[in-house]
Amino acid sequence: MKQTIVEKILSTHAKKTLKAGEIGICRVDYCFSQDGTTGLVLDDLAKLKSFKKVKNYSLFIDHSSPSPKVGVSCVHSRMRKFANATGAKLYDVGCGISHQLILEQGFALPGELILGADSHTSTAGALGAAAFGVGSADLAEAVSTGKNWFKVPQTYKIIISGKLPKGVYSKDVILYIIHKMRSKGASDKAIEFEGEAIDQFSMDARFTITNMTIELGAKCGFIAPDKKTFAFLGKGKKNAVYPDKGCDYEKVIEFNISNLTPYIAKPHAVDNGVVISKVVGKKIDQAFLGTCTNARLEDLEIAVKILGKKKVASGVKLLVAPASRSVYLKALEKGIIRTMVQAGAIVLPVGCGPCVGGHQGVPADKEVVISTANRNFKGRMGNPNSFIYLGSPASVVASAIAGKIEDPRRYL
Repeated sequence: MKQTIVEKILSTHAKKTLKAGEIGICRVDYCFSQDGTTGLVLDDLAKLKSFKKVKNYSLFIDHSSPSPKVGVSCVHSRMRKFANATGAKLYDVGCGISHQLILEQGFALPGELILGADSHTSTAGALGAAAFGVGSADLAEAVSTGKNWFKVPQTYKIIISGKLPKGVYSKDVILYIIHKMRSKGASDKAIEFEGEAIDQFSMDARFTITNMTIELGAKCGFIAPDKKTFAFLGKGKKNAVYPDKGCDYEKVIEFNISNLTPYIAKPHAVDNGVVISKVVGKKIDQAFLGTCTNARLEDLEIAVKILGKKKVASGVKLLVAPASRSVYLKALEKGIIRTMVQAGAIVLPVGCGPCVGGHQGVPADKEVVISTANRNFKGRMGNPNSFIYLGSPASVVASAIAGKIEDPRRYL
């Protein structure tokens, strides 16, 4: 039987051949949760009589790092105690965002099956892993037993053809695709991305694509491993999984991005997208460069190319939160952090920062924010009375300089 990537990976982990629509009990290679979800996971583990010890489980303090209030501090303390008692790996305050650390630390490899108590677990699909975001009960079951049940999703193939225009980045591409397909355009599907544009993308750019796969309603997203993947990993070739020629896709959709311009998602939905020219001139109060979507080294490098020796506009807050300690240190070595601080940016601790609205940069009523995050629904950054636009790192920094939403190509 000819199979897609997700069919192959789930079949291997179930030790039987599975096709879309079928259910299998699958071995899980790796599980993780973050400080926003771990409390529930630990509650569910406490209810399981089968729980004896953890199996390939890591905990990440990233959503509220460092803690902004007593209740969160108590969750962090509980996570530390659990890790000490069970041997689970804890990434404490200052380590970075879970999705970035999973990539850096080698937890995600081609052909592996990963479960995370966080919706953007799909990021690891750029390495050819099957990475699913799940609820606390499902994660607790996998942590306890090393297995869980899966219904194999149908697969869409999305072909991204054409050459990326100057000033356009992978974030623009995925915002454009989400706008065209809408937020439920691939509900409960797996997506395989391929094409000329995908081949051009760096690994950092590819992670942005698979990170936002979930915003199409998909279960997971894949980019089949190639030379760039193996260079990033330094290993993993032997377990790489590729779709069979002639396998059964529910849909094949092609997007040519040769004429694409910078793209923006307007409030209050990720699929509320427009070309940037439609919103140029919109006054902003805050710009945020960070999150699991766009806080990697390449994103920061793109930002300083736009920034140069220019300054952040008066009255605008430019917040920058690197994705991990490693990214922060590399940015320091390259002079990126110095350039940003001299320009007037506020560099935050590594982690999710303002993205989920728990602390660090909660906007006031009616304030307008442009962000590199993956979501912009009401209240996402902590205030339902504010307005969040999404764009690439280049668009965010260009807007911070201008004090209003600005086309980054003006500064290239």
